[in-house]
Amino acid sequence: MSLQATTRPPAQRQARAVRLGPRSVAALALVSAVGVAGFGWPFLAPPTSRIGAHAQDAPWLFAGVLVLLVAVVAAAISESGLGPKAVAMLGVLAATGAALRPIGAGTAGIEPMFFLMVLSGRVLGPGFGFVLGSVTMFASALLTGGVGPWLPFQMLAMGWFAMGAGLLPGPDRLRGRGELAMLAGYGFLAAFAYGTVMNMAGWPFMSALASNVAFDPHVPVAANLARFAAYCLATSLGWDLGRAVVTVALTLTLGPAVLRALRRATRRAAFETPVTFDAAEK
Repeated sequence: MSLQATTRPPAQRQARAVRLGPRSVAALALVSAVGVAGFGWPFLAPPTSRIGAHAQDAPWLFAGVLVLLVAVVAAAISESGLGPKAVAMLGVLAATGAALRPIGAGTAGIEPMFFLMVLSGRVLGPGFGFVLGSVTMFASALLTGGVGPWLPFQMLAMGWFAMGAGLLPGPDRLRGRGELAMLAGYGFLAAFAYGTVMNMAGWPFMSALASNVAFDPHVPVAANLARFAAYCLATSLGWDLGRAVVTVALTLTLGPAVLRALRRATRRAAFETPVTFDAAEK
C-alpha cells in the first residue's frame, strides 16, 4: 500500500476567499468599534461633554490607537488565515493600488485605486479586503509623502471600503453582467461613503467661529448633523462624485478582465486547499 497526494485539478477548483478565524473576527470588530468612536464622537458625545475641550488632542490620540489596532488586525489575520501565497498576493495588490493612487492626485477625485479595492475584496473576501485596503493606503502615503494624523483614518476607511465588497452576496454564484452591475453600484455608493467618513475626521476641528458649517459642541446633535451635511455639500461633493464615476467606469470596462485574473491567481495559489491522501495498491 502507498499513499498518494491528490488535489482537485485547477480547472475544477473554485476561487475561495481567505477565511477568518474567531480571533481575527474579534480583532476586526474591536478596531471597527474604535474607528466608529474615532469618526463619530461629535455625534456620540452629548453637548455637555468635556470631550470638546480636548478636540485638538483627539487626532493624535485616535491616530495612535488606530495604528496599533490596525496592526493587531493584520497580525491576527496573518496568524489565522494568510499563508505565504496570500501574503505575496497582498503585497502585489497593495503595491499596485499604491501606484495607482498618485495618478489622479489633485484631479477632481480621479482615484483609480478604488475599483481595484472593490474587485479584490469581492474575490478574496472581507478579511483580506480590510487588510488590503489598510496596507494599500499606508503604502501610498509613504509613496506620496501623505503621512500625518489623518493616515489611520484613511487606512480604516479604505479597509471598510474593501471589506464591504467582500460582504456582497453571491460570491460563488453571481457572475457576468449582474455581478458587474452590483460591484459598480457598490463602488458608486461606497465612494460617497468614503468621502463622507473622511470628512468626519477633519470637520470637528474647524473653528466654530470661522463658519456656520463648523462643528459646535454646544448645539444639539440634529443641528450638528445639518452643519455636517452642509459642510459635505460645500467641500467634497465634487470630489466624491468624480471618485464614484471613475470607480463605476473602470469597474464596467476593466472589471471582467481583472476579476478573471484575480480568480485565476486565487485558484492557482489554492489558498487553504486541503491535501488528501488516498490509499493506492502497488
